[in-house]
Amino acid sequence: MLDPLPPPPSWLVDWAKPYSEALYLPSLPYHIHEVLGAFVLYQTTQSILSPLLSNLLFPNVYSKLNRRTRINWDVHVVSLVQSLLINTSALWVMFKDQERKDMDNSAVERVYGYTGASGLIQALATGYFVWDFVVSARYLKIFGPGILAHAVTALAVFALGFRPFCNYYGPVFILYELSTPFLNVHWFCDKLNMTGGKLQWYNGMLLLSVFFSCRLIWGTYQSLRVYQDVWHTMHLSLQSGPVLRELRESPHSSIFVPRDGELCLGKTSCISAQSEVMKFTGTQTQAIPFWLAMVYLTCNLVLNTLNFYWFGKMIETVRKRFDGKAQPESPRSRQRKQSMVEVAASELDYDTLSGPKTPYTEKEDAFANLRALQDGEAARTTAVQGENAGVKRR
Repeated sequence: MLDPLPPPPSWLVDWAKPYSEALYLPSLPYHIHEVLGAFVLYQTTQSILSPLLSNLLFPNVYSKLNRRTRINWDVHVVSLVQSLLINTSALWVMFKDQERKDMDNSAVERVYGYTGASGLIQALATGYFVWDFVVSARYLKIFGPGILAHAVTALAVFALGFRPFCNYYGPVFILYELSTPFLNVHWFCDKLNMTGGKLQWYNGMLLLSVFFSCRLIWGTYQSLRVYQDVWHTMHLSLQSGPVLRELRESPHSSIFVPRDGELCLGKTSCISAQSEVMKFTGTQTQAIPFWLAMVYLTCNLVLNTLNFYWFGKMIETVRKRFDGKAQPESPRSRQRKQSMVEVAASELDYDTLSGPKTPYTEKEDAFANLRALQDGEAARTTAVQGENAGVKRR
């Protein structure tokens, strides 16, 4: 399937080519406009759209947030927009890209193959992680080094797709983000004083279910497929030389015959889409470099390990709910007990998006607590004065 968006202008391609050749990312110039466009979209959302719409829709909440929380709010808005956009696009490509579907027949094509539509997903993800890297570096005191490391790792993985390398798996691993919208909704419920409501409860149920299904089950299975495909391609190349030898001996090598055996019947779009699959390979294509396989697979392993760690923290939080002793309640003042789903979602939100508190955030929280104590003391003083005045009048 060809890239559904218009191609970049020739001057932009010419500008990007020297850098792409130096980094050995030959497909990047043909998607550079989408990378830059995605970055501009997310930066504009954070700097302009989120403050404007948030002040308009939630004037009594957004305007009263402190600096750290307001930055977090805007970042969550970007995360919500990005996850909805990238998930919809990835699912559309997976269902509509016939050339990508036909790559199921060849591990070599899944590793070296390319389609314009999959390149679009790669570009949107790269643009987001460029923005994520800039924001994480700029607000390092707020988000911490862990979030910055995650941005660097994810950016490296998706940028390597422009070799092209494992272009087929770009939309696959994007589906990790299916749980992100529910995580953002949970966070906004807390900030909008909707904690414990029906919306947060049902959203939390969906969050746990989607996280387990997409990140643990689906993600682990697809990671194993990547390891198998990379190993197969490296093993094949070491024995047979250039990887295109297998393609030339394959009945799927003709660009005019789709992999289901039916002719394109002269359709220009079909012929063009078929010719793109191995567009960036040639007789000079050699084995996958060892460092590339190690970087890609190690980053993938780290991300999967984090998913299991986060889910383990969620299970641990649920167990604490059962192991903890019941707190005595007075009939006059009862505090609402958070549900297991709410606590688990809060634990996940803290680990994945907020990160550990830094001295900066601890100081800010201390000031916030001090202000709250001062406000409470002032309110109590006013109440006492009012009672004394009432006594004197009586």
